Amino acid sequence: MPLTPVKTPKIIKALFPNYVWSIKTNKKEIYLTFDDGPTPNITTWTLDILNQYNAKATFFCIGNNVSKYPDIFQSILNQGHAIGNHTQTHPKGWKTATNTYLHNIAKADTILKAQDVTNKPVHSQLLFRPPYGSITPKQGKRLIALGYSIVMWDILSFDWHTNVTKDQCFNNVISKAKNGSIIVFHDSIKASKNMQYALPKVLEYYSKKGYTFKSLQLH
Repeated sequence: MPLTPVKTPKIIKALFPNYVWSIKTNKKEIYLTFDDGPTPNITTWTLDILNQYNAKATFFCIGNNVSKYPDIFQSILNQGHAIGNHTQTHPKGWKTATNTYLHNIAKADTILKAQDVTNKPVHSQLLFRPPYGSITPKQGKRLIALGYSIVMWDILSFDWHTNVTKDQCFNNVISKAKNGSIIVFHDSIKASKNMQYALPKVLEYYSKKGYTFKSLQLH
């Protein structure tokens, strides 16, 4: 298993209170998020599974992928899911100069807005998730000043990790998630084996417990 914890420790959340780690609610609501898409076949499969459970989610998209697969991106929007910026080329913030990093994000934002023809408020949110969770305090401060909500997570499924089995991926979620949890999956090739096994089981497990799955609406 990876060294990073499945559930983000309270001390980490306290150190970065301006980032969004979970949603405060007493309701049985869970927030599924998907990083790194859109990806042919995998994203469309994800949309189909979510639809079966009347579940809404938030897709943090890479600008390059949106340019390559605009029809898949449009399907995300058409089905009422929220979108977020996951940079243009997936750089690590810690290893990237602040201005270069912000330019990368701005380029992705331009592409996302150009492809979003719905003009619905939920899709005009400035949501950002840093690839690898890697972002410097200066980068974060600049993005917040620009109006972005920086969305981190409460639960990592570790669907992308080669040393995590399909059942471990599923158990990572159900052993830790609770009301208001923001859960990270990936609609990517690398994560597809674990994600496509765990996601339907997560949807089934929590649906039976009376939970609903909502997209992030922070503005």
